[in-house]
Amino acid sequence: MSSSEWQKTACNLCYLNCGLEVKVENGRMVKVRGDRESPKSQGYLCNKASRIPYYAHHADRLTSPLRRRADGGFDAITWDAAIAEIAERVRTIHAAHGGAAFTLYGGGGQGNHAGGPHARGFMQGLGSRYRFNALAQEKTGDFWVNGRLFGSQTCHATEDIHHCDLLLAIGCNPWVAHGFVNARDQLNHIRKDETRKLIVIDPRRTETAELADLHIAVRPGADTFLMGALLATLIRRDAIDRAFLDEHTEGYEMVRDALLLIPVEAWADAADVTLADVSRCVDMILAAKAMVVRVELGIQQGVNSTLNSYLEKLLIMLTGSFGRPGTNQLHSWLVPLWMNTPGEFHPVTGVEVIGGLLPPNSFPKAVLSDHPQRLRAVFVDSNNPANTAADTHQVEDALRALELLVVTDVAMTETAAFAHYVLPASSQFEKTEFTLFNFEFPTNYFHVRSPVLPALPGTLPEPEIYTRLARAVGLLPADKDLAALRRAALRSRSDFAKAFGRFMKENPNAAPVAALVLYNTLGATLPDRTAPAAVLWPATQALAARSPQAVRRAIDAPAAVPDEMLGEALFDAVINKRQGTAFAHHDLEDVWSFIEYPDRKIRLAIPEMLDWLARLDPAQVRPSPDFPFILAAGQRRMYNANQIFRDPAWRRDDPDGALLVHPQDLAALGSQDGDWVAVESDKARLIVRAQADDSMRPGQLALPHGFGQAYPSADGKRLTNGPRINLLTACDNRDPIAGTPYHKHVPVRLERATAIETLEAEENSRCIHARVAAE
Repeated sequence: MSSSEWQKTACNLCYLNCGLEVKVENGRMVKVRGDRESPKSQGYLCNKASRIPYYAHHADRLTSPLRRRADGGFDAITWDAAIAEIAERVRTIHAAHGGAAFTLYGGGGQGNHAGGPHARGFMQGLGSRYRFNALAQEKTGDFWVNGRLFGSQTCHATEDIHHCDLLLAIGCNPWVAHGFVNARDQLNHIRKDETRKLIVIDPRRTETAELADLHIAVRPGADTFLMGALLATLIRRDAIDRAFLDEHTEGYEMVRDALLLIPVEAWADAADVTLADVSRCVDMILAAKAMVVRVELGIQQGVNSTLNSYLEKLLIMLTGSFGRPGTNQLHSWLVPLWMNTPGEFHPVTGVEVIGGLLPPNSFPKAVLSDHPQRLRAVFVDSNNPANTAADTHQVEDALRALELLVVTDVAMTETAAFAHYVLPASSQFEKTEFTLFNFEFPTNYFHVRSPVLPALPGTLPEPEIYTRLARAVGLLPADKDLAALRRAALRSRSDFAKAFGRFMKENPNAAPVAALVLYNTLGATLPDRTAPAAVLWPATQALAARSPQAVRRAIDAPAAVPDEMLGEALFDAVINKRQGTAFAHHDLEDVWSFIEYPDRKIRLAIPEMLDWLARLDPAQVRPSPDFPFILAAGQRRMYNANQIFRDPAWRRDDPDGALLVHPQDLAALGSQDGDWVAVESDKARLIVRAQADDSMRPGQLALPHGFGQAYPSADGKRLTNGPRINLLTACDNRDPIAGTPYHKHVPVRLERATAIETLEAEENSRCIHARVAAE
């Protein structure tokens, strides 16, 4: 076996995007291994990444643009016809209603980012200001809090888990969900080192909790009360880092006064946690020399999610666990994933726009409202709101009501089934891609990867799709007008920089589509078909000007490289290193420069959060008598991933997306492990396979994400594999500030399935898995 058979790329299943090598034979990916030359992941490979060929090659790939018929079916059409017809409908809607009638939903899925700037450029050219994105289903409460603490919503905290002596993991299970570099290796290092400790706060005894020195099985939905009790205990013991607070923060006294009002015993009781465990947790925090706090969707999609993000940050700040080795830090960006939009509100829905993003929970109202600026045309890119947004039926109603719905994806998704036009994209391994979730400190990495597979005939990469659309609509200068820029780029980068500056000054209307201009000019000169990465060129110039020493250290730039050429040297490193490269290496003191307030101090007191804290009532955690169970909708497991994995054959276990139930709850129902049961919310009733699991708390249930997808069976029918969990969820079960859904806290009841429901579910499962077995 020659080394030339292996090609470098990156994983697309979680935001770590670990470096991979894939073996390609006859145009198909046949083996996957970790890339030992990756400076970030250094050969690490999880069980999910080894199954990536099931994403790249499956029976539901799209190979032609599709136009919806009046009867709901689709006809295959040419690319020229699709682009011309979409452009005509865009012009008509825009002339009548303006740019506010348009929005982008998505703009890059997991590991699928290179098309995002080009999609956003097209929409900005139309005058569309905001977009919907999965980040606003998870993280915008955290962004909002960061904006108030650090001065900008683009300030984002990360974790130095590699050097901590205490990892406090709240609402996350990194053994399965990862979330930081080489997660399983790092957890094993902590487990084997007697001087290092692990605390896990999670209702379930997760795989990570099995490794913990202390697992606190908090009541579902009561994380706020537990964190409040921990903070109040720290204050009452006077066990806070006053030196840190005095030097680096403002507003501690207001926070202290609010926390002193917390009745610790009552809040611990609300969380169903003993005072002894609260005290033990605080003791371990105080004994640590370097604590790092890691959180995830367990609290970011839980009750009081934005307040949870605030209390999490207070745990970090009051203990001085920030800006030191082994603690939490801020990090630099090459390209920020979101914007800073403090105090902006969407005129149709009234929701706050955070990071430039609108919460998917507000999507139906944005379409179905009678407001004159309601949405009429939506472009969905690498996203599947019909499966992933709350309240499936309302989302479907909104999709049906649109005057124009264009879906760009690799497969016939549940959202694509409602589209007027479906545009087939090349897969993430058939085109140039790059990573954008770059959250490391002190060294931060970026990975541009060129195609490792030939594009499926009939498909196009997203930058090409949006180029054609922008040209047809009249947003992008004609090719002949860009020719001079292309010639300048072929001569030299410095000639291109001058020509590009002149061009943008002379053509101010081209500013919104600058990404597409770069793709069609500078992109033509880049190696290995990496034209979509041309959009990174301005970012490398800006970072080199902002943090020259950090860039020099990262790329090991010789002293002879002058500062004015440092951005070009960084761009070359990013473009040419197929295993990825460091783009910044910071000193610890740089953390404080990332704070956007002029005095570089953290603003601890956020009045809205302190008022919210004062209004909390422990009675809110009591279950409803009508819906006595709490469902975590969207659990991460060993063999589930995001919605891009559509082939059911990829899963080695849990083929039906089973409902995890504590054995005593299953016995009380009169059911057994493996039976079909009914989960019912106030929105819908789902029939699911039950799996007895004593790691669950009694009264707690869990269904996985990544299921509920239709896939063609052997006879051509489309069968849905596993539960469509968002049939159960509600748009209004969400955070009052960020609009993030409470997917980890869905009130439901549990019943036995009827004989007919059981028969239908069993037959559907049999047909799906018979097809998998045949393959």
